[in-house]
Amino acid sequence: MSTTGEYRLEASDGWYRGRMVKTPDPMIDALAHIVFGGVALTSAALDHATDGRDLTFTQWWAIVIVGESDDGHRVGAVARRMGASVQATSHLLRRLEGRGFISLTRDERDRRATLAQLTPKGSGLRVAVLAHRRELLAELAQGVDASAPAWQVLQELAGRFGALGR
Repeated sequence: MSTTGEYRLEASDGWYRGRMVKTPDPMIDALAHIVFGGVALTSAALDHATDGRDLTFTQWWAIVIVGESDDGHRVGAVARRMGASVQATSHLLRRLEGRGFISLTRDERDRRATLAQLTPKGSGLRVAVLAHRRELLAELAQGVDASAPAWQVLQELAGRFGALGR
């Protein structure tokens, strides 16, 4: 068994399963369930919006970042936000351009730089996924008493999010 701080992974046949194991800190457990459930929720929204067409989380994250500004983002800025190399990000963005989600153009202020901008297709996808995810979040939060102490709200939401990944 490998232990890193409070997050533990269990080994099985030499492979690590991403199974969450209870820790001594219930706040960490609650946050882990929310993160895990958030990924499942985003995956469901992506599947819904793309009608089963394959779009990876990395591609989705790039679309989210590029879509934050109508003016676009330089490839280097997208790479920094994603925690990836400029070369890998450039390759990823070229693939998204080939699929019609973004356009890549030279930055008029600095011809050495390339700007990534969402196309109408990419913008429509971004809006659809974010809207569907928001609907799913509203369903999860329905009936949770937001006036309750924060810890109770967090525990209730963590339980609901934790059920998403199962």
